[in-house]
Amino acid sequence: MASLVAYDDSDSEAERETAGSFDATGQMKDTSGVAGPPEKDFASGTLDVPKAGVQPTKHGSCEDPGGHRLPLAQLGRSDRGSCPSQRLQWPGKEPQVTFPIREPSRSSLWTSHVPASHIPLAAARFKQVKLSRNFPKSSFCAQSESETVGKNDSSFRKKKCEDCVVPYTPKRLRQLQALSTETGNSKEMEPQGPPAGRAPAPLYVGPRVSEFIQPYLNSHYKETTVPRKVLFHLRGHRGPVNTIQWCPVLSKSHMLLSTSMDKTFKVWNAVDSGHCLQTYSLHTEAVRAARWAPCGRRILSGGFDFALHLTDLETGTQLFSGRSDFRITTLKFHPKDHSIFLCGGFSSEMKAWDIRTGKVMRSYKATIQQTLDILFLREGSEFLSSTDASTRDSADRTIIAWDFRTSAKISNQIFHERFTCPSLALHPREPVFLAQTNGNYMALFSTVWPYRMSRRRRYEGHKVEGYSVGCECSPGGDLLVTGSADGRVLMYSFRTASRACTLQGHTQACVGTTYHPVLPSVLATCSWGGDMKIWH
Repeated sequence: MASLVAYDDSDSEAERETAGSFDATGQMKDTSGVAGPPEKDFASGTLDVPKAGVQPTKHGSCEDPGGHRLPLAQLGRSDRGSCPSQRLQWPGKEPQVTFPIREPSRSSLWTSHVPASHIPLAAARFKQVKLSRNFPKSSFCAQSESETVGKNDSSFRKKKCEDCVVPYTPKRLRQLQALSTETGNSKEMEPQGPPAGRAPAPLYVGPRVSEFIQPYLNSHYKETTVPRKVLFHLRGHRGPVNTIQWCPVLSKSHMLLSTSMDKTFKVWNAVDSGHCLQTYSLHTEAVRAARWAPCGRRILSGGFDFALHLTDLETGTQLFSGRSDFRITTLKFHPKDHSIFLCGGFSSEMKAWDIRTGKVMRSYKATIQQTLDILFLREGSEFLSSTDASTRDSADRTIIAWDFRTSAKISNQIFHERFTCPSLALHPREPVFLAQTNGNYMALFSTVWPYRMSRRRRYEGHKVEGYSVGCECSPGGDLLVTGSADGRVLMYSFRTASRACTLQGHTQACVGTTYHPVLPSVLATCSWGGDMKIWH
């Protein structure tokens, strides 16, 4: 019987390799759990092989086909074909670990020892496989590295969140942001305009007049009729639409301007086709206010990013850019000097800017927190401002009349009820103005000092409920129109204060309504849901 003698040497190269070695394809060969012969002899460093005529043991023969003795290193690295039944096990002091026999090796070291579903996070992140002595990295090491990276990542994010101060966002705006995020993932989203800071493509404002507007340009404006049907349903904004305005130049009044909380304002052809002509992404925050310049070729915009931009539609460039000290909520051009405009917002001040110099020329300060709307009177020599003051002693701050030149208060005892007025509108023919109130009614005031409120006529029946719902008079002055928090559009008779018509306009709050300056029966409305409708 053959005898096999081995030294108890843990540093033996042959022992390490045979205990758990890798073949050329990367498959681990397991030699544990196999019984060896009782006799050992390593005097010559080779294995004694029985001569001819000697019967092999039950463990099988390990003799070379040529009849030579096999070196130990060659025996350790030989494949399984040399020992068909069992392989040798080398004794050691430490307990043996049994490795399960795996399937035949694959072409890649990485995929042969680590399942595809357990790729370490470090390898997925850096996309590099680092091997030491041709051994693949264990899944335990990769897992510990990924945990370390995750901990460092989370600690860095916590530190970053502690260093920055996040401003308060109202609940209604948070819900709309979440809604816009969900809708932004849909495939039906319209392609957005250029990123903020880049000049948009020029919009050609030619001398062409819409064929629908041309017959009404040289004729006297007729009596306003109540619209009944929807001509266009405009969709394109990803957030609530704040304001809408027709172009003030009658020959170009087919264009409609809209501002939105999605940081953009758009110009639409709302008479001929209902298509969006241009999208302007000049602001990094919500665009709360935008106004057509009286010439019809420029647009002044202001937003929650404290920025002011005057954009030329034909060239797409900014003719004026300024930065305010507060978030802007309202803008109005001076009716006589078109290079001057007033802006108000989340501040106790209103400021008059001169576009020619790019500087603030005058400030108007009151003990308030926010300016909601501005309305010019008497050809620009006076103007009104509505504020958010609604406490018991706020009768002197709800609506204030100012002298434009001297910045002095003309009157602050105009509205004596405890309701804020989100919007103001001037009547085109009578010396009166309308004030939309959060008391769910519209009040009528005189434009002449002492600006008394009419006790006889009150237009009520709609809901405001905290929204910035706008109101407006028809070009002829015989009808008043307003939106409602429940999505309706209501029209009232100016003389009798009775309700003339109610339209089921939108699914969400209708915050803006405006009559077309030329067409007698065209009305535009916008909603907090981000859509607009053109009624005829």
